[in-house]
Amino acid sequence: MGLTVLAVHAHPDDEVMATGGALRLLADQGVRTVLVTCTDGRYGDAPGGIKPGEAGHDPDAVAALRARELDAAAAALGIARLVRLGYQDSGMMGWDHNDEPGAFWSTRVDEAADRLGAILREEAPQVVVTYNEIGFYGHPDHIQAHRATRAALAALAAPPTLYYNALPRSAAERWREQEAGDPDAAAREGEDGFDPVALAVPDEEIAVAIDVRGVLAAKRAAMAAHASQLADTPWLALADDAFAAAMGQEWFVRAGNPLGLTGVSSDLLVGYR
Repeated sequence: MGLTVLAVHAHPDDEVMATGGALRLLADQGVRTVLVTCTDGRYGDAPGGIKPGEAGHDPDAVAALRARELDAAAAALGIARLVRLGYQDSGMMGWDHNDEPGAFWSTRVDEAADRLGAILREEAPQVVVTYNEIGFYGHPDHIQAHRATRAALAALAAPPTLYYNALPRSAAERWREQEAGDPDAAAREGEDGFDPVALAVPDEEIAVAIDVRGVLAAKRAAMAAHASQLADTPWLALADDAFAAAMGQEWFVRAGNPLGLTGVSSDLLVGYR
């Protein structure tokens, strides 16, 4: 039986930024890659940057568009199997959408875990990747993806190695320094609440650091496929060398360790090959 890595993400486009390069590399190495996307992304932006609740934002149309974008991004990353759990996007923390029927945040964790567990038993991955307990940055659907994944893994007789995508503090500090001269950076940070240093982990917690510069064309193509959400991101406007400096590494912390692994590796499948 071959090697399989399964990634659990909350929305269409979440798979690209922190794990897209790793998934493409694994696919190129002949590893089966499975992407589970938990929600439909209906409360993302509509084309033109139209926000939920603004005139012209149709959640059903946004969900349909993001489904097509996800198909294109998954193809760019060489994903072998894409599974949509089909829950409704919950919106940002504190939005009324959090409590809507069908929203991922309002779904019982055990119900989502049962569905995810069935996929895990079908695929028997050696490695699973998802978010930490705060969903990396506090989004309710990311937190719920973490909870469902942990619950599903706990029910397995032989759980795989579990990793959380992460950002080391040294890299976050470099990003902050690079943005210091960007007049739009402070506005972006205030708008989306993303402070990379506050969300980073100590460098010594990093268990896997992957150089993905060899597959950056595929990662950029996958980002571009999610045009409704990422077309205006400053990352896609970067020249190739600057894009490589910003997006050429992906990092993970080890959260479940059945093999008793130690040290830092460049391979998510360390211990399995």
